Amino acid sequence: MLIFKYSCFALISTFFNMLFQYICFYFYNGFASIYLALFVGTLVGLLVKYVLDKHFIFYHVTSCQKDNVKNFGLYSLMGVFTTVIFWGTEIGFDTVFEDENAKYIGGLIGLAIGYVVKYFLDKKYVFVERRVA
Repeated sequence: MLIFKYSCFALISTFFNMLFQYICFYFYNGFASIYLALFVGTLVGLLVKYVLDKHFIFYHVTSCQKDNVKNFGLYSLMGVFTTVIFWGTEIGFDTVFEDENAKYIGGLIGLAIGYVVKYFLDKKYVFVERRVA
C-alpha cells in the first residue's frame, strides 16, 4: 500500500511540476526559459510533495513551527540530489532531441528516477525520530 500511495503522490507532484513548467513556457519562451520553467516547476512540486510525504507517507509530526522549517530545509537539501537527476535528464532530452515535447518526456523520466532516490534519502535522513539527549 505504501508503494501505491507514494507513487500516486509522486504523480500528483509531477503533474503540478509539469503544469507550472508549461505555464512558464506559455508566458515566456525566450532566453533561458527552460531554467525559469524548471525552477518554478521544481519549487511547486517540492512544496506539494513535502506536504503529502510528511502527512501521508511518513506521518511526521513536528513539535513547533521552527522544527517544521528545519525539517523542510532538510527535505529540500535532500531534494538537491534528486533535482540534479531531474534537471539533467530534462535538459539532456531538450538538447539531444529536436521535438518540442522532448523536455517533458525527459522531465517525467528524471522525476520518476529522482522520486525513487528521494524516498530512501527522506526515510533515512529527513523523517526520522530525533531523540533529545
